[in-house]
Amino acid sequence: MPAAHTMDLDVATLTDFLGSCAPFDALEPTELARIAAHAVVERYEAGDVVLDAFDARVAELFVVWEGRVDVWINTDRLTELPDKTEGTGGLFGYVAALTGAALRPRAVAVGRVVVVRLPADLVAPVFASRRGARFLAQEVWSTNQRAVGVPAYTLVDDLVAHAPLVVDAGASIADAALRMAQADLGYAAVRIAPGRFGLVTDASIRDVVAAALPTTAPVAEIMDPAPPMVPLGASANEALIRVLERAADVVLVTDRAGGLCGAVGPMDFVVSSTTAGAALHEQLRRATTVTELEHRYRGVPQLIGDLMARGLASSRAITVHSALVDTLVRRAIQLVVAAHPDLDVDSFTWLSLGSNGRREAVLSSDIDAAVSFANGMSADEIASYRPAFLEITQVLERAGLNHDRHGVSPVNPEFARTHRQWEAAARGWLSRPTEDDAVIKTCLLVDGRPIHGDLTLPEVARVFGDLRLHPSTMQVLLAISVDRPRTPRGRWRRKQFDLKRQALLPIANIARWAALSAGSPALQTQERLRAAASSRMLSAEDADTLDDVFEIVQRMRLRSQLEQFRSGETPSDTLRLRDLSSIEVSVLDEAIGEITAIQRRMANLARFVPDLRG
Repeated sequence: MPAAHTMDLDVATLTDFLGSCAPFDALEPTELARIAAHAVVERYEAGDVVLDAFDARVAELFVVWEGRVDVWINTDRLTELPDKTEGTGGLFGYVAALTGAALRPRAVAVGRVVVVRLPADLVAPVFASRRGARFLAQEVWSTNQRAVGVPAYTLVDDLVAHAPLVVDAGASIADAALRMAQADLGYAAVRIAPGRFGLVTDASIRDVVAAALPTTAPVAEIMDPAPPMVPLGASANEALIRVLERAADVVLVTDRAGGLCGAVGPMDFVVSSTTAGAALHEQLRRATTVTELEHRYRGVPQLIGDLMARGLASSRAITVHSALVDTLVRRAIQLVVAAHPDLDVDSFTWLSLGSNGRREAVLSSDIDAAVSFANGMSADEIASYRPAFLEITQVLERAGLNHDRHGVSPVNPEFARTHRQWEAAARGWLSRPTEDDAVIKTCLLVDGRPIHGDLTLPEVARVFGDLRLHPSTMQVLLAISVDRPRTPRGRWRRKQFDLKRQALLPIANIARWAALSAGSPALQTQERLRAAASSRMLSAEDADTLDDVFEIVQRMRLRSQLEQFRSGETPSDTLRLRDLSSIEVSVLDEAIGEITAIQRRMANLARFVPDLRG
């Protein structure tokens, strides 16, 4: 590289400058001054290579003081246009500097440019702060993993291939079916009010025919009154998530004024380079044998890794994964029960529990589940389904999911009851929350979500509809929420670190209790935190902190499990110290401190305000 011209800038000026640049703007002036005192300021001319981390290991990161630099992050695209351009205040070289590896980037001066070189060992702690960790999560990992030559996202606008078909709510079912056939579309939007639409699909029409219902009835009687919708400008990934979450045939696309622009279905995503995995979802839904289903699902980890590589936030990637787990379970139930003519697939509701119920399933998650049968089923009749439930569990295990070691499975008679039996059991847990595993079962069912059968609120969930009326149970849930890990902060560094037990589970417990206290029906941890923010027990600041920490740790967890999967290891929640960078160690230590501080504040407040315990 050509020789750079060193320049002199006083520490005070550099301190002020760094204080205006993320993530340094979170530091105190004294810490900024200490970093500035070790900075080196250099000037480069047009075309000079400022940094080439593809060929050399570096121990510094760079901040643009004046001018611009072009940055390339892929070795096979150095002859093409730069991946990005950094101007004043822009950072580059931090991946190579923080990891100590010759990873990237190549940075070339655009005209005359002045840069500030900062020693990596001094600035690494900056990235351990919440603000720094968020900066890394947003800027580093997606860039570091992004596939070569593939755009970060595609807009849903690019997937709308046909003008929408809209019918009036009073149109007959037969008329809607005719117009759908004439337009060669598998759906029709039903106009309800300005900016509001229902939805009828080929499946809706088939149900009418199968039930021998009159086709002269208004189409409004069979429409979905609240179909999934996204606006123009939304990413294709977001639209895909809506399809997966609802197992929907289509998602409607509207303009900003609420006008209908069209619709996209699962197969439309195949044309999008960033959501080609939607084809996998369709393959799971249409699998004709359990062997095919198991084979198809084994491609899911690769899909999730691809979505992460293309820049999808970890929370959304986990939502996609959870939706695909739902699809796998539903299809496994259908295929297995169909092989038992003496069983009725409609006689029970399958509940996903725990992390699956919260739509937070990752590669290490267990298959926590229960079934609720129609009232009137005898014990012998319920027992006759047990072999099929065992087969379903075995299909899921062969596909790659983990069997719950604690027996939270429909194979266990304790988790296969009638609606009325579940209701009685739930009332018993609420009346005696400290006995046996009552509170654990309460947490499982509170996080429960029906994915097959009666998708309306099951009886057991109605019992938990207002836990605030059960102060003894709320008090036990609070005790679990503020129970801090026995290992003091920092001591875990000499051992393995369990991301679930030591970081994520405490946040999930806090979020569950806080949301229930606020009367929110939310299931996902981050949604629960937002619903409970600004309550008497969880301030908006604490909720925001836990939200950030949860996102950061979940991303580390998912990335680690994807790496384990690629290496042929069984994905786990445990990280070994030797596998962590210094920045990851600092981030985790900071996360434990944040969680512990919030738990301590909650415990102290509950002690002085007894009625908050429930």
